[in-house]
Amino acid sequence: MASLLKVDALTGVTTAGSISVTGEGNSTTTNLQQSLTKCWFLINGGGTPAYRDSFNCSSLDDYGTGDYGVNFTNNMGNANYSVTGAIGNGNDGDVATSNFRRGSTYTTGLRATANYAASGSNAVYDYAYIGGSVNGDLA
Repeated sequence: MASLLKVDALTGVTTAGSISVTGEGNSTTTNLQQSLTKCWFLINGGGTPAYRDSFNCSSLDDYGTGDYGVNFTNNMGNANYSVTGAIGNGNDGDVATSNFRRGSTYTTGLRATANYAASGSNAVYDYAYIGGSVNGDLA
C-alpha cells in the first residue's frame, strides 16, 4: 500500500531553513533549498519584449535589439549564482548563442543578450524565444 504525505510547510529540525534529502544509494545528502531553481523565464523578444512565462521575475528591461534585462522579484544573496539558457525562433536549424551576465548590481537581476551566429556573424537579434534559469542563494 502506498503512503501519501500532505503538508503545507517543511521545516528542518536543527536549522529552520535547511532540509537535507538523502540521495540515490543512501550515500550522499543534498540541501533541498540550494538545489531549487531560484528564477526562470521565457521571453518573447520579437516586437515589444514580454515574458511568455516566468518565476521570480519582476520587470523586463529592453536595452535594444536582442539585449534585455531580467529583474528578480526576490534578489539573489550575492553575485555567486549561475545562469543557463537558450534562444531560438522555433525553427529547425536556428544557429544562435546566448550571453547571460549579471546586472550592474549583481544581485537584483541579470542581462540576457541574444547573439545571432549564423554564417560567422555575431549580430544581436530579437529572438522569439529567450529562456533561462538561475541557481544560487536567495537573499
